[in-house]
Amino acid sequence: MSDKINLRFGILVLLIVAAAMSRLLPHPFNFTPIGAMALFGAAHFSDKRLAFVLPFVAMWLSDLWLNNMMYDNGGTFQWMGSSWVYGSFCLISLIGLLALRRVRVSTVLGTSLLASVLFFLITNFSVWYASSAYPQNLTGLMLCYEAGIPFFWNTLAGDLFYCALLFGGFEWANRRIPALSKVVS
Repeated sequence: MSDKINLRFGILVLLIVAAAMSRLLPHPFNFTPIGAMALFGAAHFSDKRLAFVLPFVAMWLSDLWLNNMMYDNGGTFQWMGSSWVYGSFCLISLIGLLALRRVRVSTVLGTSLLASVLFFLITNFSVWYASSAYPQNLTGLMLCYEAGIPFFWNTLAGDLFYCALLFGGFEWANRRIPALSKVVS
C-alpha cells in the first residue's frame, strides 16, 4: 500500500515541480503555470493542506530563484504586489477545491478560465491601488485594467495550456499505471 501512496504522491509532486520549473524557461509575459498548478493540486491531493502547500511552495521557490538570480530585484524577495499574487493563488486553490471535486474537461476549462479572470482582476487592482501611475478613481482603475489586457491573454493561454498538460498528462499516466488511480496521497 505504501508503494502506491508514494508513487501517486511522487508523480503529483513531480508534475507540480516540473510546472514550477518551467517558469525558468523563456516564455511570453504571464504565460505561466501558476493557475494550473493551484487547480491541479486542489483537484488531486486528498490531503487538502497539501493541495495548498505544495503548489504554493513550488511557486515560492521558483519566485525565489527568479527574483534573486534572474531579475534584478534589489536583493529582496518581495516585489510590489507579491502579496496580491500569492493571495490570488490561494483563492484559485480554494476555487479548485470547491469546483474540481470531480475532474472533467468542462470543469477544468471553466475553473481555468475563472482562475485567469480572477488573477487578472486581483493583480491589476493591486497595481492600480499601490501605484501612482493611474489616478486613484474608477477611471484610473479602468485604465489600469485596459493596460493589462495584453497580459490577460497570455495568462489565459498559459492557464489553459498548463491545465491541459497537467490534468491531461496525469490522466494519461493514470490509465497506464493503475496504482495512480488510488486517491491516497
